[in-house]
Amino acid sequence: MENLYIYMLAALAFLAVADLVVGVSNDAVNFLNSAIGSKAVSFKTIMIVASIGVAVGAMTSSGMMEVARKGIFNPGEFMFNEIMVIFMAVMLTDILLLDFFNTLGLPTSTTVSIVFELLGASVAVAMIKIYSDDSGQNIIDLANYINNSKAIEIILGILLSVVVAFTIGAIIQYISRILLTFKFEEKPIWYSAIFSGFAVTSIMYFIIVKGLKNAAFMPASVKEFLSAHPMTFIGLSFIAFTILSYLAVKIFNAKIYTIIIVIGTFALAVAFAGNDLVNFIGVPIAAYNSYEVWSASGELATNFAMVDLSKPVQTEPYLLLIAGLIMVLTLWFSSKAKAVVKTSVDLSRQSEGKERFEPNFLSRKIVRLTIGLSEHIDNVLPESYKKWTNNQYIKPVSLVKAQDAPAFDLVRAAVNLMVASVLISIATSMKLPLSTTYVTFMVAMGTSLADRAWGSESAVYRVAGVLNVIGGWFFTAFSAFMAAAIMAIILFYGGAYALTGLLILAVVLLLKNYLSHRKSSQVMREEDKLQKAESSSTQGVIYESASTIASVVKRGNRIYTSAINGLSTQNLTVLKKNKKQINKLSLEIDELRDNIFYFIKNLEEPSLSASNFYINILGHLQDITQSLENISKVSHKHVNNNHKKLKFSQIKELKDLDQQLEVLFKSTQDAFESHSFEEIEAILNSRTEVFNIVKEKIQRQVERTRSEELSPKNTTLYFNLLLETKDLLSAIMDLLEEYFNSHDSKVKPATVTKPEDKKE
Repeated sequence: MENLYIYMLAALAFLAVADLVVGVSNDAVNFLNSAIGSKAVSFKTIMIVASIGVAVGAMTSSGMMEVARKGIFNPGEFMFNEIMVIFMAVMLTDILLLDFFNTLGLPTSTTVSIVFELLGASVAVAMIKIYSDDSGQNIIDLANYINNSKAIEIILGILLSVVVAFTIGAIIQYISRILLTFKFEEKPIWYSAIFSGFAVTSIMYFIIVKGLKNAAFMPASVKEFLSAHPMTFIGLSFIAFTILSYLAVKIFNAKIYTIIIVIGTFALAVAFAGNDLVNFIGVPIAAYNSYEVWSASGELATNFAMVDLSKPVQTEPYLLLIAGLIMVLTLWFSSKAKAVVKTSVDLSRQSEGKERFEPNFLSRKIVRLTIGLSEHIDNVLPESYKKWTNNQYIKPVSLVKAQDAPAFDLVRAAVNLMVASVLISIATSMKLPLSTTYVTFMVAMGTSLADRAWGSESAVYRVAGVLNVIGGWFFTAFSAFMAAAIMAIILFYGGAYALTGLLILAVVLLLKNYLSHRKSSQVMREEDKLQKAESSSTQGVIYESASTIASVVKRGNRIYTSAINGLSTQNLTVLKKNKKQINKLSLEIDELRDNIFYFIKNLEEPSLSASNFYINILGHLQDITQSLENISKVSHKHVNNNHKKLKFSQIKELKDLDQQLEVLFKSTQDAFESHSFEEIEAILNSRTEVFNIVKEKIQRQVERTRSEELSPKNTTLYFNLLLETKDLLSAIMDLLEEYFNSHDSKVKPATVTKPEDKKE
């Protein structure tokens, strides 16, 4: 029997390492989004600062490990074998759940995950004990097993943090923006000095109280002073940092807002590792401690109550060091971490652009209600105040292109870090394991709302995104509870066989998600996500857009062929995949069309011909994708509805047509890839021949319909395919004609000068 628990410990050690990787991938958003979004310093500098913070936080996190041991359940009520089942169920659930959210690129809370997994697993095992034949207990006795007061306190604290973080973030950002404006760099030095005094004092107090209070090197006298005189410490710190900030700007011309962001990033990295490390290795360490106590007792695992788990135990420093190193490595190399950060930054960015989330009924309703409320408030406020505040929100003219500009400015980034630091510090002083994800994300959303980043063009999308993320949090809580409970039941009754099966399942799912994410990332690169044109002349746009045309033609060729092949073999899987491919291409074309406004705005000089040319080719590209979309859609619908298969003669004709189009697509692709625009003339000369082939197929089908017994669905499908192919050919020829008529080999393409080129 002892071998089983050694096997469990080994499995828990493996799961702890894997959980660190997926956990850091998810929680990197907590301390990276403000620095990355504001582009205050280089990405490499941000990562170095965050890595140091994570390492420091990991080494000072020992005290928080108690949450996993006794924060949710009463360990004395469970036997050793039951405790091991709970811990195994929690770790298996945690790693799969977090990896699922990482793959989706959504930030979720590792704190909520671990709390509800511990709750679910312990409730499941407690219910098994209560309803065992000889227990003599009933459902009321469940309260003896669960630490109800602490569990409710943690859960309410987590839920309350969502509203509080959003509200406080919005208020502080509004005040900061009103006082500093978007032209904060033009303000007198003492403005930034006072702001820096508040921000750095908040962040430094946060580092000391949150990050270093458990550190062994912290003198007892300092801890006692901080506990007895917190306001004195805060007041002295504010005065000292305000003076230092003033002198730094006055004498050394220091970039004070950048310094605040660097310090804040370090602080939140310390907090993340110090607070959230328990979510990843707290359970395995508690399991190891349990095994040590049980193996020394000499009793049976089923008879040994885990009372000792209630006692405080310091975690070995080398374990914390190893965990910190794994977290730092994950931070540098995880592509999923970057995806999660991108979600948070996109939802809080100042500029308009491509929105990731689609609006829903709730987001539209919230935006309408908010607009109505805003109008009522406007009616009450004095005109002079409204005029003054509107002037404070006037943005300076930016010389940087929209796609190169930071998502938000340094003031908002500093407020994000300052407010998150203060709120987490307060929660720490109240001994609540607050969700750093909830706080940092909701503060970022609150500050973006107060900064008027959610305008009429984007509000409905941003609100939908926030609702999606919050909905994911609630889904995390529910699914964590249920999944851990199910895992615990399976492990309790299945023993070693169930453990082996679940571990294999976990490894397979993790590997599958990793390969899927890697493949999608490679496809994104290989498919050459369509590039936006940035040139200032027609000839420049022709050259810049050539790779886009080549990519569309290449992918269009593959989509058309797949539709014909899937239809001829009745292969529903191929047709489903084909629908996804054309939908992806259509979305990319739509994104290019959305960029028209920025394309015209970024022209160095008004260029009517370049604008018209770019708009026209985008129109032709949309016509091409619409025809391919219709071909893919009708093919999938026909097979999915189990209609009669096409006749052999029809399939043969479609294959012949596909081969003809293959030649056309390939020659077009080659011409654009090599910038040999003179070859377009030869392709255009084959226009009549290609159209005649389609007309001939249509005429044959008309004759077949009159003379042969055919299915109406079959006939409708075939005509649809031929007519859409005809429209597809028309769109391609119009596109080629546009390029052929506009290209002039004697003119050197003119392009927009990029900021980095100007520096050189």
